[in-house]
Amino acid sequence: MYEWSEEHRELRAEFAHWYETLGEGHLEADRDSGLPPRAWERVRASGLLRLPFHAEWGGRGLDLLSTMYVLEGLGEGCRDGGLCFSICTQIVSAGIPLQRFGSAELKARHLPGICDGGTITAHAITDPNGGSDVLGMGMTAKPDGDDWILDGDKVFVTNGPVADLIVVYALTDASLGPFGLTAFLVERGTEGVLAGADVPKMGLRTSPLGELSLRGCRVPAANVLGRPGMGFAVLDHVMRWEILCSFIVQVGAMQHRLDRCVEHATRRRQFGRPIGSFQMIADQIVDMKIGVETSRRWLYDAAEGFVRGRDVTTDIAIAKVLASEANVKSALSAVQIFGGRGYLTETGLEKDLRDAVGGTIYSGTSEMQRIRIARMLGLKESQT
Repeated sequence: MYEWSEEHRELRAEFAHWYETLGEGHLEADRDSGLPPRAWERVRASGLLRLPFHAEWGGRGLDLLSTMYVLEGLGEGCRDGGLCFSICTQIVSAGIPLQRFGSAELKARHLPGICDGGTITAHAITDPNGGSDVLGMGMTAKPDGDDWILDGDKVFVTNGPVADLIVVYALTDASLGPFGLTAFLVERGTEGVLAGADVPKMGLRTSPLGELSLRGCRVPAANVLGRPGMGFAVLDHVMRWEILCSFIVQVGAMQHRLDRCVEHATRRRQFGRPIGSFQMIADQIVDMKIGVETSRRWLYDAAEGFVRGRDVTTDIAIAKVLASEANVKSALSAVQIFGGRGYLTETGLEKDLRDAVGGTIYSGTSEMQRIRIARMLGLKESQT
């Protein structure tokens, strides 16, 4: 288990009030869907969006593991899973690649607003027909003097309906494979950009999700992150951050759910004794404990390896599969342990289950993660 210092514990305690405040009214917010402006104002006031960014841009300058530790506390203390997801997207979608790959001019122009939350961000990766096949995308970018002309569509863009700044991944030369992908920083007001409305979905309803269309969208060459052809490297860096940050939030949510089930199983009595004394209930709670501890350890160990420069391709994939699937199992067990009340919206447990299901799909499906692990083991797919 990773040992946290007193300084780390004080850091999480600093945000403890905000964790609970950000989750206020989560049941009503889930019913209404969308990202309420008042909720985002609370997010901005909390300072959570500043965590991993350098002080010169208004950030807190925390390293990856410290950022994750604070975000784990967010997942444990805030019951609004959609808002937590939008917070993570705000941090990793544009800010992280901009800080790592952006020019000094782009950083100075955009990072202060990202840290403050006044500039809402998103990234547009998935094409309508491309799905998990990133290199099969239809979004293209063609050079034109000092600009690039972007054309195509994107779907499943978290924060897309409200985003001011979007990192768009487009093919600049399909013949180059991974080296033909480029990341562009696109401002919402750019001519040719059309952001769709919030799309209704199963869970994470307070995190807006939409489509994005670009038609003859002229983007300055200076808005390329890194350089042309580096998009795959940018995306790989971002996806590692996204998995580590968003799924450590889920670990916090699993911990809260576990504590709640232990308390309920101790207090709730049937047939003259606490339901936790029945082996079938105890087994489910024990499995919840195993799931949260295993997921936590894999995520922090993968993060530590990433920071140290180790190849953590397999580690990240394993951590993502473990955490996402353990979260679904944990949420389903909680509904079962609470019985009829777990099925009611008033407990928030059915909402937890709806929110959890998405984790096996976004940031690379469980199937794609298993394919990645198989490839790293040398198990190549047949071409026939």
